[in-house]
Amino acid sequence: IGAGSGVIISILLMNWFGTQNATFLIAIPVILAALVISPSRKRLIPVTLLIMLVIFTINSNRLLKSNRADRAEVIYTHWDAMAKLRIYDFGGQYRGIEIDNAANTPVYPFDGEFNKPDSLKYTFGIDVNIANLIHRFDSCVFLSLGAGGGTDVLQALQEGATEVHAVEVNPYINQMMTDGELADYSGNIYNDPRVKVITEDARAYVRRFTNTFDLIYSLSSNTFSAFASGSFALAENYLFTKEAFRDYWNSLSENGYMMMEHQFYVPRLVSELREALMSLGVEDVNAHFAVYDLPRMRRKIVFMSKQPLTDTIRNNAFGEMTAANFNDIHLLYPAADSLSDNLINQIVEKGWREVQGQSPVNLSPSTDNRPFSAQLGMWKNVHISDLKTVKPYEFFGFPLSRIIIVIILLVVVIVMLPLVLLPYLLPGQKLKTLPWFYFFAIGMAFMMLEIILIQKYTLFIGSSGYTLIVILTTLLIGSGIGSRYSNRVNDWLPFVGILTWLLLDITLFNGLKYSLGGLTVVPRIIVSVILIFPLGFFMGMPFPKAVRRVGELVDWGFAVNGIASTVGSTVVILIAFNFGYTIALISAGLIYLCAAIFFNVGQNWS
Repeated sequence: IGAGSGVIISILLMNWFGTQNATFLIAIPVILAALVISPSRKRLIPVTLLIMLVIFTINSNRLLKSNRADRAEVIYTHWDAMAKLRIYDFGGQYRGIEIDNAANTPVYPFDGEFNKPDSLKYTFGIDVNIANLIHRFDSCVFLSLGAGGGTDVLQALQEGATEVHAVEVNPYINQMMTDGELADYSGNIYNDPRVKVITEDARAYVRRFTNTFDLIYSLSSNTFSAFASGSFALAENYLFTKEAFRDYWNSLSENGYMMMEHQFYVPRLVSELREALMSLGVEDVNAHFAVYDLPRMRRKIVFMSKQPLTDTIRNNAFGEMTAANFNDIHLLYPAADSLSDNLINQIVEKGWREVQGQSPVNLSPSTDNRPFSAQLGMWKNVHISDLKTVKPYEFFGFPLSRIIIVIILLVVVIVMLPLVLLPYLLPGQKLKTLPWFYFFAIGMAFMMLEIILIQKYTLFIGSSGYTLIVILTTLLIGSGIGSRYSNRVNDWLPFVGILTWLLLDITLFNGLKYSLGGLTVVPRIIVSVILIFPLGFFMGMPFPKAVRRVGELVDWGFAVNGIASTVGSTVVILIAFNFGYTIALISAGLIYLCAAIFFNVGQNWS
């Protein structure tokens, strides 16, 4: 219960006092505990630590600042539980929001005046001339998937969209744009009566929006920030899956369009889009989309239309395509004869499976069960003999994320695992083989379930930040209460409860959560707690049941359990990358089943 409460308190500390200060403030409970249990003559140490803690907190901004070259003058910094944000001023021309030292979104200075001649209107870094699409509607309802610093919103308003939905998952970015540091600078566009500002995961919003959009606009909507930090369980969103394209299609008006731009994912997006439309029974799937290349910008665009595309729309959707502007924009599908061998055109004509063998990157469609679109690398591209010549990036086909996880796993196995085997070489009472494997199994399986649940419920709850709080708090408090009542149930019940819940999750809960996707965020959180708490309750029972058997050797069992949780958290990500969440849950269930057998069939634990 204390650990579950600590999750909430740590998030609140980060949001109220900043992550820098919270880094040190979270040590207060430990020092207070030391004061409580220490004899009066030995309280000097915790008191000294408390004084040091105050000094560290006062100097946290300096202590936690790394020396790195900034892209421009930093005029504002904010660091909360969601992200570290910094605002750059690029010589007065425009400002930029940097997210977690990895992702960037521009903010343009604007005077709030839209009635200007075309010559005085804004042009944009990636200007795809969306006016050609907006002007096709008498009253265009525009959706920005990941509005960021508002450039999508500014474009839509400038071109006459009558209703703009600005969806951004980071609440503080929206606050800065609405009434904070960037509101006046951006011309208060977020306070324009045509703009609806939504703080939510864009996919969750699309699923619960009851009307339709005429134009869905996605400009580099995802971020590499979580992936760059190594937080693989939070590294993906659900914007780029087969099911996502089904949701986008269903949310478009009868004559609606969707534009999705990205640097690296487009081949995989084409695979997903085709399979999504085929699963919906759309006739002549290939007639409903086109793919463009923007060579100067090093970007590609997937353009989807609810109605079959005509040559007029296809060739003019983002400005007239001519031989003269070939280097600015041209079609990759349908491609001219001279470009017919390009990867995307081949995926459309032959299917991704036929092309995969010749592609260095993974083309298999991402799904809600395996949404890791950024993991483009493949093991076939790893050659030990010439690693120095390999560009270590997923978008070149190098499986960077998998290799990092394997390295972590090897470090745990080689360095940490021997530490919990070392006592067998020392004199004294020994933990039997069966309980050793039991503690290892329940530690590994517990963490596997926790990691997968955080990722799976992100789609339902709609924000990785909220999901982290809900899942961890619910599981920890549920486990604490379950441990309290573990001596009142028979030895099989905890494992039966866990396996039953896993069966329900695999067969029932996904459909239930999808049907409830129209709820607002608070009811979705309540539903999540209701669905997860019983699992936490049963997951809290196996450890204390074993403690009663091993007695004083609990410290050894606790060490084995802790190291196993590290193994579980890495192994499960590899399983999810390759086989998806369902197989990962089944794997955790099988490990719990082994633990049940160890506990109920094995003899002579003490």
